[in-house]
Amino acid sequence: MKYSLAAVVTCVVWAAAISSADAQTSYKPPRTADGKPDLQGVWTNVSLTTLLRSPQFKTNVVSADDAERVAQRRAVAMERSLQPTDPKTGAPPKGGNVGGYNSFYGDAGERLAKVKGEYRTTWLFEDNGQLPYSESGRRIFDARLASVRNNFDGPEARPMAERCVVGFGSTSGPPMINVLYNNHYQIVQTRDAVMIHVEMNHDARIVRMNGKRVPQSIRKWMGDSIGRWDGDTLVVETTNFNPGEELRTNFDQSFYISKDGKVTERFTRISPTEISYEFIVDDPQTYSKVWRAEMVLNAAQGNIYEYACHEGNYALPGILAGARKAESEGKVAEGGGGEIE
Repeated sequence: MKYSLAAVVTCVVWAAAISSADAQTSYKPPRTADGKPDLQGVWTNVSLTTLLRSPQFKTNVVSADDAERVAQRRAVAMERSLQPTDPKTGAPPKGGNVGGYNSFYGDAGERLAKVKGEYRTTWLFEDNGQLPYSESGRRIFDARLASVRNNFDGPEARPMAERCVVGFGSTSGPPMINVLYNNHYQIVQTRDAVMIHVEMNHDARIVRMNGKRVPQSIRKWMGDSIGRWDGDTLVVETTNFNPGEELRTNFDQSFYISKDGKVTERFTRISPTEISYEFIVDDPQTYSKVWRAEMVLNAAQGNIYEYACHEGNYALPGILAGARKAESEGKVAEGGGGEIE
């Protein structure tokens, strides 16, 4: 009962804060044919800001000068990484790091995000910039993460994103989190549904407006999303998560939502080029309290092109073949990790 009361109080406070923020803006969004705010278009949440606060930052908000220094360091690092490889370097030492994606293929942003006039180092409202795991929830998260990083028995044991079932790092949502690349979303509205087309893995989430929940036995990869309008804000509540997608793997930004968790998202058009995107995660099996985060989706130029994940996914058979080779030699395959397309 204590947790339920806390959850109610948190939601009431959050709703009050949102109403206050909405009252401060006089922006009138364009309307669709049925009179609803028009959220349609291509948007991006690409940014150096991450869900969890990086150890390099001590606070959730930094000054404009500090944000500029972060951007400059990023630019220098990218320039260095884009230099041609010295052909005389040769192969790395046995057992050494062979590297991964070239920087050319990445698109993780150039600057920290600015939300409500502040430069953010985390999307979270938690003071320490970390998720409020309960003791049992942390044990579950650690066990699941260790399992997907160290189980090479077959393709079904590998992470969903590595198998190209869904995008990694919860990019498909909910909640929709920015990752290494492919951080674009296309929103299409009708009277009865809102479709969110995700660049990563070519996922498409269908939000049924004022619809009924599917039975608990039906567990969709991106959950069951039901939408409604609260004034000019699109509210989306998602439940019925698939057990296979409980762990949202994204290198050191991984997190966990149990199959019985609930995510509530709020989309509000706040300018011609911005959508305020806020969400809360209510999951008492995993967290000691409801947690909340916010970001801004910025208008993007151009179209979204297909991301054909499996077309070049040679890594998965390579991983499994390596494990079989190790087994034939009486060795134990070493734990890997990361998302490989």
